[in-house]
Amino acid sequence: MSRWPATLGALVAAVVIAAACGSSATSSPAASSGAPSALAAAPTTAIISAVGAENQYGDVIAQIGGRYVHVTSILSNPNTDPHTFEASPSVARVISSAQLIVQNGLGYDDFMNKLESASPNSQRAVITAQSLLKLPDSTSNPHLWYDPITMPAVAAAVAGDLAQLQPAHAAYFAANAKAFDVSLDAWLAAIARFKTDFPGAPVATTEPVGDYLLEAAGMRNLTPFGLQADIMNGVDPAPQAIAFQEELFSRRKVNVFVYNQQVTDSLTQTFLRDAKKHGIAVVGVYETMPTPGFDYQSWMMAELNALSAAVAHGTSTETLQ
Repeated sequence: MSRWPATLGALVAAVVIAAACGSSATSSPAASSGAPSALAAAPTTAIISAVGAENQYGDVIAQIGGRYVHVTSILSNPNTDPHTFEASPSVARVISSAQLIVQNGLGYDDFMNKLESASPNSQRAVITAQSLLKLPDSTSNPHLWYDPITMPAVAAAVAGDLAQLQPAHAAYFAANAKAFDVSLDAWLAAIARFKTDFPGAPVATTEPVGDYLLEAAGMRNLTPFGLQADIMNGVDPAPQAIAFQEELFSRRKVNVFVYNQQVTDSLTQTFLRDAKKHGIAVVGVYETMPTPGFDYQSWMMAELNALSAAVAHGTSTETLQ
């Protein structure tokens, strides 16, 4: 995403303030992805201090690191717009003390790069999903966690870096990474079944948040990418593009309308009303993992199940419970 309002000056200031602050916060459990308001100081030296820029990455770190990691997720509230995030001194403090960081890249979480640069640490391991997948900066869709190939690569990289930090537990981290890969098999099999059962199912979207999953499931996204990109980047779409999208609904050219329920505006709300008016099933997608009650695997399966219910039965799932 490209709509982050925080400036480099504010971010650096946050780090400077953080450096002057003591560490008085208490630690949260390793498997939880706490909100920035509850960010914790680094726990004991026996535990690896890790950060996920988004809570879906934090969740994977926690699954691989288990009892040997303390994980803090910076973006973790599914009820807020992630593009309005502004770094605080507590966020800067956690970044400065982290031994392992996992972030998305592709401009989605550039605030992490700025914070990391403001508190350089040659011993800090930083994993970027974009780099793991060898994606150029020109890649148009940054929502990599919806791509089935992303998290296995992240899990393997996390296991490798954790093993470097704690070699005595390398076998433990490797076993957890293998178990993580196996746990994705049900989701991958469900994607394959969807692709067979509903080949080329037509769908409309607001932003390209879930596009990687839609593509993997063999759906045809009829919303022009230019319209999706304009909405994603906060640019007013061309009237012709808006009219095209409205016609998808009025002529019932799509089975499903997938919208980013975490980031809405007057235009996307209009699209939502139009889809409902014409009897198009609606599926909401998220930019951060819904919590509590979900891990990465169950989140992705829930989104796929929602798509299946929409295509097969016309059932809407606007929010995941």
